[in-house]
Amino acid sequence: MNERTSYDVIINYLPAYAARAMRMVKTEQRERLSEVRIRSGRALSFVYPDKIKFLTFNGSLTNDHEDKNCVVTSHNDISNIVASLSHYSLHCCKTQLSEGFFTIENGIRVGVAGSFSSDPGEPVLKYFNGLNFRMSRCIVGCGYEIFKRFITEKKSILICGGVNSGKTTILRDVCRSCGDRFKTALIDERNEISSLQNGQPMNDVGAMTDIISGCKRSTGIELAVRTLSPDYIMCDEISSEADSEAIIKGIACGAAVAATIHAPDMTSLLNRNAAQILIHSGMIDQCIFLSGADSPGKIKEIRSVKNVY
Repeated sequence: MNERTSYDVIINYLPAYAARAMRMVKTEQRERLSEVRIRSGRALSFVYPDKIKFLTFNGSLTNDHEDKNCVVTSHNDISNIVASLSHYSLHCCKTQLSEGFFTIENGIRVGVAGSFSSDPGEPVLKYFNGLNFRMSRCIVGCGYEIFKRFITEKKSILICGGVNSGKTTILRDVCRSCGDRFKTALIDERNEISSLQNGQPMNDVGAMTDIISGCKRSTGIELAVRTLSPDYIMCDEISSEADSEAIIKGIACGAAVAATIHAPDMTSLLNRNAAQILIHSGMIDQCIFLSGADSPGKIKEIRSVKNVY
């Protein structure tokens, strides 16, 4: 498995002067870091759950984005980073650019800001002005409480939370625990959970986990059920009716499903069509709500949804 931290991976994509400054940042100032943001002509920022700091050339962090010692990246720097992210073939990354992100080592998602082309057909980002590296972490054991609930009577669950609440980190650890004990299928559409490289997962997702990546979640779930006979199915960030219908079919075929969904509370959850379909089907046993960005991975509430409708 990959022993490099997400922080180390991000450094390798930055221009030399920014990489040098990041290497000088104290270890304790890296621990709760959730995002590294780079914007053309502006100070490089570190985003934490409760604050935003700006990086200086000596590796210290400041509250003042106008500090003359701040690391400021140029438009050319950002263009060079994007070229590296795309392995110097933007044409081959057309699908990713149409959706506004890359996924790199360790399952790090890199959001891209810029202007869309006016070319006919599907619009693609071409003129880049900002990048958002979202930290990805493997925390062994962080999903154990959820794992215990998941395997009890093969319950199917939704892991719910807002941005940076730790949904993907929790799901990765639940997948690792399940995959070490049972036949498990991971539907990793964006390659954020397993971080596949040359067919090998760089993150530990379980010894008996089969990974389907690079296709729509609904397609991956259907493929897994049809060809891999999984006991458990994992998928991240369900968002469409097609995702929900595929999950229902998977559970009907005997698999239990753990999926994440963007919803900080029950009201938000019930306002999402994908969740309504799943809960109304009666196939989902529990919804587990995470506390939020201030306490990533912490469980706030567990709700039974068998009789919601």
